[in-house]
Amino acid sequence: MDVTYDGKDHNELSSPAEVSRQESAPGVEYAFAGFWVRFWAFLLDGIVVGSINRLVVSPVFSLLNLPKESGFFTFSLYSVTTAIVFFAYFAVMTKFFRQTLGKMVFGLQVVSLTPEKGLTWDVIFFREIIGRYINSLYITYIIVAFLPKKQGLHDFFADTAVVHEKLYRKK
Repeated sequence: MDVTYDGKDHNELSSPAEVSRQESAPGVEYAFAGFWVRFWAFLLDGIVVGSINRLVVSPVFSLLNLPKESGFFTFSLYSVTTAIVFFAYFAVMTKFFRQTLGKMVFGLQVVSLTPEKGLTWDVIFFREIIGRYINSLYITYIIVAFLPKKQGLHDFFADTAVVHEKLYRKK
């Protein structure tokens, strides 16, 4: 029942169907997800987070007559709240499902490259909060296209990768 996605055997499968598929196909490993499929998943996640903010956060601020604007070079309570929703969405979805809604649609999953550590809260925090904050210059995501394991900076820091759930390649 071991899975290979980085040259090592790991026991990190999410369903019995994947276990049987992996056992019936020895000599294969998960295929790493490239730039474009991750881009489209992230774009879909942006739509989800924006919708949550517009359907939940914005009406709450309107009902409580809280300002949504801020002065020059200062943060408003609204911008801080929407940022918390953004980071919380990615952290909670990745921790509990190993994928966000965008990744679910495109059949992607976050895996740890250090299976003994797994996707613990500290790994998730480092990947989804600190890594995404560092990647706030979206141009840095382009490195996904050029690295062998298709890792972004946030993946590199957390020692994780994004793989296709049902796509394998020969070792």
